[in-house]
Amino acid sequence: MSRVGRVERTTKETSVVVEIDLDGTGKVDVSTGVGFYDHMLDQLGRHGLFDLTVKTEGDLHIDSHHTIEDTALALGAAFKQALGDKVGIYRFGNCTVPLDESLAQVTVDLSGRPYLVHTEPEKMAPMIGEYDTTMTRHILESFVAQAQIALHVHVPYGRNAHHIVECQFKALARALRYASERDPRAAGILPSTKGAL
Repeated sequence: MSRVGRVERTTKETSVVVEIDLDGTGKVDVSTGVGFYDHMLDQLGRHGLFDLTVKTEGDLHIDSHHTIEDTALALGAAFKQALGDKVGIYRFGNCTVPLDESLAQVTVDLSGRPYLVHTEPEKMAPMIGEYDTTMTRHILESFVAQAQIALHVHVPYGRNAHHIVECQFKALARALRYASERDPRAAGILPSTKGAL
């Protein structure tokens, strides 16, 4: 049974198409018009082993906020769709990723309840190219809201803004991969004592 999600989101500000295959090989085709964000989504697909296609056209003549936000919302919705009934998955996943001087610790619960805890070093450089570094938290908030997952992201230290953000996406990719993979010991079992996720 394929675990694929596809979401189209169109507003007066953006047009977004996201496709994700949770059982892919890390094949990625991403275009948002925001170079660093494309780089981060590429990390998400490759390290998560998700086949990921993202095509976004947004009002970049204003700034990148709507483009980034709406892409994250569509990505979260597509991820939730691809998870399906969640029967037989591990549900929980965590990963710690170093990137030179930076470290990210990510833990996820595919719980059906959206919640985000996010910490990263203060006084980061405000921009990475055309990417506003304050958007990282908002990307995660938007993704969590639509994916309906609990996500804890902690970056205890780091100096370089590029590294601080990138290690978060790499760790997120791995944690989502581990949580969404099928558990061979739990085939046909929903990983919840409530009977619903």
